[in-house]
Amino acid sequence: MRNLLEEIAGQPPIDPHQAVRQSTRATQRKRFYECVALGETPGGFSVLLDGKPIRTPSRAILSLPTRGIAEVVAQEWDAQREALDPMTMPMTRLANSVVDGVQGREADVADDLGKYFESDLICYRASHPTELVAREAEAWDGVLFWIAQTLDAHFILAEGIVHAAQPARAVAAARGAMPRDAWPLAACHIVTTLTGSALLALALWRGSRDAEQVWSAAHVDEDWNIEQWGEDEEVVARRAARRRDFDAAARVISELRESGND
Repeated sequence: MRNLLEEIAGQPPIDPHQAVRQSTRATQRKRFYECVALGETPGGFSVLLDGKPIRTPSRAILSLPTRGIAEVVAQEWDAQREALDPMTMPMTRLANSVVDGVQGREADVADDLGKYFESDLICYRASHPTELVAREAEAWDGVLFWIAQTLDAHFILAEGIVHAAQPARAVAAARGAMPRDAWPLAACHIVTTLTGSALLALALWRGSRDAEQVWSAAHVDEDWNIEQWGEDEEVVARRAARRRDFDAAARVISELRESGND
């Protein structure tokens, strides 16, 4: 699926893993500031580098919706040493995406996210072995049951990769339960693209599952394969990079849920 969060300034969209690889290859910029502090903007909070507010790649002031999110961004900048490493600044990258790529385009991003409900990870089950089938059921059935109870949305299960068309009513109900504001919408979009499941993102947003439960549920199959065949260093590195981005998005969702900002 297209990653609208990366479709900025006319550039073609890329998936989040490609974005990670590109940012890793980019020439690192030297640290150019001494002091990191918090400031305020008309819409929330800012992070100041030697008294000047951070700006996004499009040169907009980076306005952050809660003090907690601003504190995380400030910590990321304060933790940089001789050179800036974007891979260690997931909250800053998320914030840039919101301000430059989501605000003013909420409907497009919501539509992009909503497409996942039509082919959601947790609706496609293994047919064997028995233990994997049981693990998927344990991790995923509760989310589907919660969706059915809460939204009266009943999703259809399928085995393997054969597509199963989902009921339009269920998809519409799930879409309608997602946030509309740019910040939580962007965070849910990131969780969705990293896990392959908009239903898991919805459960996280609505407080039915916590971040650790969602991350674990999204990796049932991968963890099973690791148990059978062992770890691959490249896979481990990619998963660690995804986890940093996931944790930043989950932190945004938690902050905004607690503040009542949806």
